[in-house]
This record gives sequence, C-alpha cells and structure tokens, in this order.
Amino acid sequence: MSNKVSRRTFLGTTATAAAAFSVIPSHALGSAVGQRAPSDKLNIAVMGLSRGNASLRHARNTENIVALCDVDWAFAKPVFDVNPTARKFWDYRVMFDQMARDIDAVIIATPDHGHAIQASAALTLNKHLLLEKPLTHSVYESRLLTKLAERHTVATSMSNWGSSGEDTRTVIDWIANGEIGDVRRVDTFTNRPIWPQGLATPRQGMWVPDTLNWDLFTGPAKLRPYHSIYHPWNHRGWWDYGTGALGDMACHIMHAPFKGLRLGYPTKVQGTSTQLLLDCAPHAQHVKYTFPARPNFVRGSRERQAPEVVINWYDGGIRPEMPAGWPAGRNMDSSGGAAIFYGTRDVLVCGCYGRRPWLLSGRVPANVPKTQREVPVAEGITDELGRAIRGEDPTHTMDWIRACKENAATRVPTASPFSEAGPFNEMVVMGVLAVRLQGLYKELEWDGANMQFTNIGENEEVRFIAQDNFTIEDGHPSFGTETVRINAREAAAEMIKHTYREGWALPAMPA
Repeated sequence: MSNKVSRRTFLGTTATAAAAFSVIPSHALGSAVGQRAPSDKLNIAVMGLSRGNASLRHARNTENIVALCDVDWAFAKPVFDVNPTARKFWDYRVMFDQMARDIDAVIIATPDHGHAIQASAALTLNKHLLLEKPLTHSVYESRLLTKLAERHTVATSMSNWGSSGEDTRTVIDWIANGEIGDVRRVDTFTNRPIWPQGLATPRQGMWVPDTLNWDLFTGPAKLRPYHSIYHPWNHRGWWDYGTGALGDMACHIMHAPFKGLRLGYPTKVQGTSTQLLLDCAPHAQHVKYTFPARPNFVRGSRERQAPEVVINWYDGGIRPEMPAGWPAGRNMDSSGGAAIFYGTRDVLVCGCYGRRPWLLSGRVPANVPKTQREVPVAEGITDELGRAIRGEDPTHTMDWIRACKENAATRVPTASPFSEAGPFNEMVVMGVLAVRLQGLYKELEWDGANMQFTNIGENEEVRFIAQDNFTIEDGHPSFGTETVRINAREAAAEMIKHTYREGWALPAMPA
C-alpha cells in the first residue's frame, strides 16, 4: 500500500464521509438505523499493532478485523500474518480515505503523541473507539476527545482495563459505604519504568529501516533524526512521544482513587524528580496533587461532603512510607504498583488495576451495597488476575464491543468512557507538567476549567538540562552540563496544548 496521501484529499473525503454515514455502515443487516443486533459482527480497524494486538486477539474471536495500520511493518508482520484477510496500511488517513464505509469501530494503540489526532479522525467519522492509555499526550487533547465523543455519541473506552474489574468496583463500594471514613491522603506508586529513561538525546541519527516510515511515526511531533533509542517500544520515556511512567501507569493505578473519591480537577500540584532533562523523562519522580473538598457519596438520604485530599504519586523504584501497622514482610507492590487510602476509620490498600483490596485492620466489610454496574467476566477466564496482568483478559474489550452494538439513545456506557477517562487523563498528564516545571520551585496552582496554571509569572523562566556531559578523568568528576532557559509561561502553554508540525492539525474544540 502507498503510505502517502495529500492532506486535501484526506480532509475532503473524511468530511464527506462524516456527513454521509451513520454510526453503523449501510451494509449492516437485520438492525435498525444506529443499532446492531447483538448477533451482527462489527468491522474493526486496528492501529498500532504491538500493544493493539492484545485487544485485537480478543475482538477477532467474535468480530471482523478488516484493516490493520502500523508505521513499522517489520514490527507488525506477526499480526499481519495471523490476520491475512485484513487490508494493510501505513497511514491511518489513507485507511479512512479508502475504507470509511467498511469500518464500524477502531482500536488505537499507537504511541501517546499520536492518540489525539488519530482518535479525533475516528470520532469525526462516527466510529466507535477503544483507545490505549494514556488517553492523550496533553491536557487540551483530552478535553477535545471528551467533547468530540459527546458530540458524536459513539461507544468509547480507554484501555485501563482494571476499570472493568470486580476488585475496582469493590474499592469504590467500600469507600461509598464509609468503610474507611473520610480520606485525606492517598499514596500511589508503580515499579515502572521498565523501559529506558533519564537518557541523553542522541547527537547523531541513524539510517531509517526500510520497514519503518519515520515521518508517519513522528506525526504531529517535532521531526527528529531517527534513532533506535526512540523506536521500537521505548517511545514512552521521551517527552515528544510519551509521558513517562506517570502517563503510562497512573491510568491503571490512580483510576480507583479518581472514581472512588469522585475527584475532579486538582487545584494544586507539585513535582520533583531525579535529574530532569529537556527531552527525556527522569529515572524517578514524585507528584503531589491537591484536590478540593467536594460532594462525595450518599449515605441514607443525605449527601456527604468529602474533605480536601492529597494524592501522591511515586515511580522509578521509589515507594511511599509504610502505614503504621503494616504487616512485616508484606510486599507493597502488587502487580506493578499499589494505592493506599488513608481514611479516618481504616486504611484501604489495593494493587495495580485496583486488584485485591484489603483493609489494614484485617476487617472484611460485609453486606456492602453495590454502587457500580457489574461488567460480566468474558468467557474462558480461569485466572483473572494472571491474565489481566499480562493484558490477556478480554473482559474490557468485550464490554466495549457490547456497547458498540447498542443503540446510542439507550447504550450502557463502558467502564471507562471518554466522559470519565477524559477528565481523569487531564489530571494524569497535568502531573507530567508539574515534573517538567519543577524548576520554578513552587507549588503550581491549576485552573482546570480553563486548562492553565495561574501562578506562573509573565517573565519567569525554567531551566532544563539539554545534555549531561558528565565524565571522570583521573578519578575527578567533570560535569559541563549544557542547559537552556525557556520562558515558563510559554513552556507551560505549549505542554498543555501542543503546536503541531506543519501538515497536521486537530479539529476545532466543540463548544
């Protein structure tokens, strides 16, 4: 397939397609307009075939995989080989240009920096969408996808699949029932990164492999010389393409606190880390979020007011302190991380993905009312925890497929629809900014509604290390770091809403 398409052709075709086609293509049989019978199969396109292959494997058992898109065909070959009837594409724009009529739903699992522009194209075409976490690379992009999903009324889900699990529902139910009292602090952490971070930017590029389209990989980001340090797989550690360990894992670990405590926008945030480089995420970091008092849960007929709460995030091998009374010898790390809720009545602990919640007191709550929709466990799951850790539990994917087939007017939302995942992801990636702006040496005040920090002065600057030239000669250290200073307000604005590379653009923000 050709991997080139003119932007004029793409925009013209996709605009026409968006106006002409409903959520369900015209060839769907046995169902009313905008609704599929559960027995009908969806035609699904998958973009990003490394991480996307997990959801693809689940979907292909019951649905049609009609298109596969990836910028690295060597990396994608194993997936191509086991899906021989699907059409293959380098460029998602060409795919939509040629196959918009034939696609009902899209799974996107590309690097973070491409999520928003790819997902907005799918939403504008009224395609159901399952999007890998983090939802987007920036705060503005998350807000945009939230509003586009609301306008186009398709079935959406972020792939933080712990949100579909019974254990996450248990955490939320315990909090709602007052089992641990008022929560004023939550500590969260992960054992990530398990990919390289804290690296110097390569001074020289490398030849681009014939099987990789580096221009398409770069997409809306700044075009850099190719280097294998960025791809395959290691994009997560580079600010241009990823969001570090926080963006990668907080969508799994902080979801239970976000939903259980009914958090909205934080009002303050502060970040710190090991050596901070201009281009690469640090080895380890700590972010402190402060959320205001808010209506939290209902007991009887009266809604309670929840107090201000601080959420701490740690990664890179740094763990929070153990609560008083922690069982000696018990590992805090459960499946890649954990969350510890400090309540006025008890301490609640759950693992990554909300797994295996327990109370520090040893008490096991009984007769707790259910507050969350039950998501049926997909057939064939015999070891739910083990499969979920490996990304093999199809429950989350199959629940999205269920939502795709329901009428928009009566659809039961997925466990992580964009209406929830969008605001949640805003909080996550805003924490990334706190780390990158730590050189201002102050707690940053956040106006969530307007997506801006309010206490960065017009002339303040932030310093970054562009290159660390540390050497040791005859036993003596020599530093010689190269630094740059950037206007802090301009840097923050760019991190919140990126300036895309020429030829790439997002649709306008819906009112």
